[in-house]
Amino acid sequence: MISYDTIHGSIILSNEYLTKIIGQAVTSCFGVVGMVPCGSKQKLRGIVSKKEQIDKGISVKGNMDGVDIELHIIVSYGMNINAIAKSIVHKVKYTVTEATGINVNKVTVKVDGIKE
Repeated sequence: MISYDTIHGSIILSNEYLTKIIGQAVTSCFGVVGMVPCGSKQKLRGIVSKKEQIDKGISVKGNMDGVDIELHIIVSYGMNINAIAKSIVHKVKYTVTEATGINVNKVTVKVDGIKE
């Protein structure tokens, strides 16, 4: 959760909100087939709940000064992975900055699988 004070009051951004906008940005990128759970909490939730989670494969760390984002994705077979990663990094940075005003320090894209 990220919170900060303004002249109009306090603003609190939940991790769920951040992961939701990041998840929508990533899954809309060309060549991304899906996301892979990262961390034991997401893996356990995936086993218990068969419903697709939008925050699957996303880890956000940081504060109002800047956030670091880690993504675990599955790409389409035969696609240029470097081009997909650059597209994801650009889109995630733009989306987070436009929606929240928070600077994105780093986006790490980890390709965990290839699907035909």
